[in-house]
Amino acid sequence: MKKLAILGSTGSIGMQTLEIVRSNPDLQVAALAAGSSVEKLEEQIREFKPLIAVMWSEEAASELKVRVADMAVKVVSGMEGLLEAAVMPEAQVLVTAVVGMIGIRPTIAAIEAGKDIALANKETLVTAGHIIMPLAKKRGVSILPVDSEHSAIFQSMNGEPKKRVSKLLITASGGPFRGKTKHELAKVTVEDALKHPNWAMGRKITIDSSTMVNKGLEVMEAKWLFDMELDRIQVVVHPQSIIHSMVEYEDGAIIAQLGTPDMKLPIQYALFYPDRRPLEGKRVDFFDLGQITFEKPDLENFTGLRLAYEAAGAGGSMPTVFNAANEKAVGLFLERRISYLQITELIEEAMARHTSIINPTVEDILETERSVYDHIEKKIRA
Repeated sequence: MKKLAILGSTGSIGMQTLEIVRSNPDLQVAALAAGSSVEKLEEQIREFKPLIAVMWSEEAASELKVRVADMAVKVVSGMEGLLEAAVMPEAQVLVTAVVGMIGIRPTIAAIEAGKDIALANKETLVTAGHIIMPLAKKRGVSILPVDSEHSAIFQSMNGEPKKRVSKLLITASGGPFRGKTKHELAKVTVEDALKHPNWAMGRKITIDSSTMVNKGLEVMEAKWLFDMELDRIQVVVHPQSIIHSMVEYEDGAIIAQLGTPDMKLPIQYALFYPDRRPLEGKRVDFFDLGQITFEKPDLENFTGLRLAYEAAGAGGSMPTVFNAANEKAVGLFLERRISYLQITELIEEAMARHTSIINPTVEDILETERSVYDHIEKKIRA
């Protein structure tokens, strides 16, 4: 029996993780954590019967306590609650499906406690990869990628020596605005940006996909996950989203992982690695598909990817600035307080004004995030 602590259980990745739990009797839920969805978390508690349930706010936790007073579950709140769930002795795997840098401290705590990490929280490695990866190696802990692109690379490298890898090829759908000019992008609405052509994802990551910022975050994450230099990580636009990513080896061979756009596959692979389990769902029909195509990414109209490479190249605290500025800007766009193109404009401005910290601590990272958030909020209010 493998027991999971799931942070972000009411989000897209969290709910799909629970679908996998339903289909595999040898998986059990030890802890669930959510941001504000009290009703949804109550439903999950009643179905999966965790020992610990976490709500981000004390107010939401108080409401949840009343709702589940008849259940044998401990309800806690805030960062202290997330940390308690992350290190609980009953769980062997921490699934980090929260959005944002909120995932850093629980991930570090879980690694210190010897838990394997099923990683769906990009920001953890983007901003603190220099802390997370050496710590995981020291503790003998596995960091198992849940993101489809990194899972594809992980699968394509399975059984091959890393020293033989020549290049990582990360595929991108191009999002809903592939081929659009900046003039056309200036008219984009929230509703437009939330219509992804291939994937069903949460609101924030869907916006990130449309700006290509998400692909930039994946490049940064891949750098740490696979210990790879930036100039050996290439983004390839592949609109059909059938090839999830590829690995080129020094002899010229390219190994790819293909499949339908379904996040349950990389989630399940991470939970049962190195085993591979049956999974219900649609299969790729190559005759129906007909063709697969590839394009270079458009760095002129989609500057988010270019800025991500610049931030990753600068290193230190600059990736934190990139990530924090994007998080804040996307939130403002979803609130209809800024235009679509202002998302990447705010990222570029935040990076330009930042003096990078070479080897930031967790406290430095979180302080940088706060500073970027405050600066952007003041700028928009002015």
